[in-house]
Amino acid sequence: MTGFPTRRQVLSGTAGGVLVSLAGIVFADAASAATYTAPNPRAWIHINNGWRFIRQDVAGAQAPGFDDSGWTPVNTPHTWNADDGADGGNDYYRGVGWYRRHYTVPSDLAGKRLYLQFAGVNQVADVWVNGTYLGQHRGGYSRFRFGVTGVLVPGADNVIAVKVTNARDTGIAPVSADYTFEGGIYRNVSLWATDNLHVRMEDYAGPGVYLRQSSVSAASATVSVTTKLWNDNSTARSVVVRTVIADSSGTVVADVRSTAQTVAGAAGAEVGQTVSIDRPRLWNGIADPYLYNASVEIHDVTAGADRITDVVTERLGLRSFTVDPDTGFHLNGSHLHLHGVNLHHERAGKGWAINDAEHTQDFDLIQELGANAIRMAHYQHDQKDYSLADERGLIVWAEIPLVNSVTDSSAFTASTQNQLRELIRQNYNHPSIVFWGIGNELTDYNGTTTNRLLASLAGIIESEDPDRLSTYAVRSEDPDNAQAGLHTRVTGFNKYYGWYYGSKDGELGAWADNLHANSPSRRIGISEYGAGANTTQHALNPPRPTPGGSWHPEEYQALFHEAYWKQLADRSYIWGTFVWAMFDFASDGRNEGGRPGINDKGLVTRDRQIRKDAFYWYKANWASTPTLYITSRRWTQRTDATTELKVYSNADRVTAALNGTSLGAVSSGDRVFRWAGVTLRPGRNTVTVTATINGSTYTDTVDWTLG
Repeated sequence: MTGFPTRRQVLSGTAGGVLVSLAGIVFADAASAATYTAPNPRAWIHINNGWRFIRQDVAGAQAPGFDDSGWTPVNTPHTWNADDGADGGNDYYRGVGWYRRHYTVPSDLAGKRLYLQFAGVNQVADVWVNGTYLGQHRGGYSRFRFGVTGVLVPGADNVIAVKVTNARDTGIAPVSADYTFEGGIYRNVSLWATDNLHVRMEDYAGPGVYLRQSSVSAASATVSVTTKLWNDNSTARSVVVRTVIADSSGTVVADVRSTAQTVAGAAGAEVGQTVSIDRPRLWNGIADPYLYNASVEIHDVTAGADRITDVVTERLGLRSFTVDPDTGFHLNGSHLHLHGVNLHHERAGKGWAINDAEHTQDFDLIQELGANAIRMAHYQHDQKDYSLADERGLIVWAEIPLVNSVTDSSAFTASTQNQLRELIRQNYNHPSIVFWGIGNELTDYNGTTTNRLLASLAGIIESEDPDRLSTYAVRSEDPDNAQAGLHTRVTGFNKYYGWYYGSKDGELGAWADNLHANSPSRRIGISEYGAGANTTQHALNPPRPTPGGSWHPEEYQALFHEAYWKQLADRSYIWGTFVWAMFDFASDGRNEGGRPGINDKGLVTRDRQIRKDAFYWYKANWASTPTLYITSRRWTQRTDATTELKVYSNADRVTAALNGTSLGAVSSGDRVFRWAGVTLRPGRNTVTVTATINGSTYTDTVDWTLG
C-alpha cells in the first residue's frame, strides 16, 4: 500500500500508480465473455452466542478453569453502557469488564490457519485463548485479528477470555468527545480459517487485496490490483495469482493470471496486476450504484500442481471524482451537490451494540430523507455501514476519532496514526468512501503538538491512498484560517449560527461568501450544522432557545433548517453539507431539552420511531418521492385558538381544509406552504391537506384539540 506516488497538485480520485510487479493488462471482449462463480476455500464462522460477562475486574479470569458460572449470559454485540450511558450525569461506568466463552472449533478445520477477529471493542482489549495471551488492541472502533493456529484446538473445547476497558486513557484518541464512550465487545466476533498459503490476514486487519482505480471514464477504466500473500508452510511454494472481475450477473469483464513466483516458507510477497475494463458501467452515486466483483485466487502450482488455496472477493465500484473550489463536488465528470447527514452508531435500548438489521433500518431512513452523502462521525464505523453506502450510492466521509484534544506523547501519536492506517487499509476498496477525515474540532487549533500530528496524518493519507481526499472539520469558534484546518486537501466547517450564537437568518451565507472571496482556492464544505428538538415541546414560531436549557421546541429546529438549507442550496462552491445529526444519540454529559444524557439534534428520535418536522423539510427538498406533511402534528393539545398551518411538500400547490371547511389553496416555490390566522374551535379539530404530485393525489391529516 505504501509507495504510491503523491499527487498533491491533482485534486482528483483518478491518479495513476506503480505496483510492485506487473502481470500485464488484459482487455475483455464479447467473444471471451464467460460467467464466473468464485470458489470459497475459506471458512468464516460467527461466534457471537454463548458468552458470559461481568462488569468488573476479576483476577485470574483468563485461566481456562476459572469458574464463570455466576457471570451474566450475553451475546455479542454487547455493551455495558446502553442504559447508564444515556441517563445524564456523566457518571456512566468506565472501567473493566470481562467476557468468556467456551467454543469447540469444527474438527474439519484441523490443519488450517485460524484467526480470531473482533469487529470492534471499546476501547482496549486483552485477549487470551486457553490461557495463552494473544495480545492487546488499543483503539475502540477498528477491526483487529489475532492468529490462533496451534492455540485454538479444532475438535476440542476451547476457552476464549477477553478483558475490556473503556476507562479514560490519555494515550488513545479520543480523549474526550460529545458522546458516550460505551464499553464492551459491541460488534461481531468471528473465526476465520484459511489454507497455509493465503492472502495476508494481518495487514492492519485489511482484506489483503487492494483495488486502485485510474483513468475511469465511460470508455474504459484501469484497475491496479495489489495482492499481499503469506506462505505459512515450512517450505517454499510456487504461486500464481489470478484476478477475475465480473459484473453483477457474473459475466467476466477481465481475467488475468500472474507469472509464477516463488514464495519462501514463513514469508510473504506482494503481487501487482493491472486490468482494463472496456465500456464500464460506472458507480454513479444514488442514481446508479453499480458494483462489480473482483475475485483474487491464490494458486499453488508447486511441482506442476494447480490448487486454489485461497480466494478473496471484493466489490468494485468504478468512479472518478474531483472537488473544485468554485463549482464543488463532481462525480464521474458531472456536478453533484453533496447533501447529507452525520451518523452515530447508537440507538435507544441497544447503545452501540446494534445488529445488521438495525444498520439497514438506519440507511432506509437516510435514503427516505433523500440524502446522497454521509459523514460517518466521529470514528470508524462497522463494515455494514460502508457496504450499505456502496450498495445505495451514498458518498462517504470516513474519519478517525481524533476529537477535541491531543495528548503530547509518543504513545498517543502512534495510536492515532495506527487508527488511521487501520481505517484506510480496512476500507480501501469501498467505492462510497471519497473523503478520509483526520480530526474534528481540536481546541488547540494553532498548537505545535496538534499541528505536528495533523501534518503526519495528512502525510499518511498521501502515502496510503493519494487518490482520495483528506479533510478536517474545523470547530465553529475557530478562525477560518486556523492552522489545524490547513493540512488537508478539502476542509469542512462546523457552523451553528442561530443555535449556539448569532442568527440562523443570513449569517451562514454571508460567512461562506466572505471566506470564498478571501480564500478562493480553498475547497469549502459544511461538516456540521443543526439545532436541538424535543418532540414533546412545542411553540408557534419560537425564538432561539437556550442551547443548554430545558426548552427545545420542535418548531425551532424546523425553522433553523429551513433558513440554513435556503442559504446552502444555491452556493455551488460548497462541496458538501452535513446535518448534525441524523438521529438523537447518547451523550451522558448533556442535560438539555428536557432529556438528560441525550444530544437531541437528530432529525429522527433515538428509538427511530419519530421523524421530526425537520426530517420532512429535507425530504421535501431532497427526495424524489412525493412528500406532503403537516408540521407541528405532535402539538395535539392547544391553548390558543389562533394558529398557523404549515406544510412541507414537493408539490406546486397544496389545498387545506379545517373541519371540512376549505382554507383555500396555496402555491409555493420553496417547499413551504403556510396558512396564517387559522382559528381552531373548542374541542377536536381536523386539518386535512391535499396535493397532486406527479399525477397522483396525496392527503395528510392531523387532529388538534383546543382547550
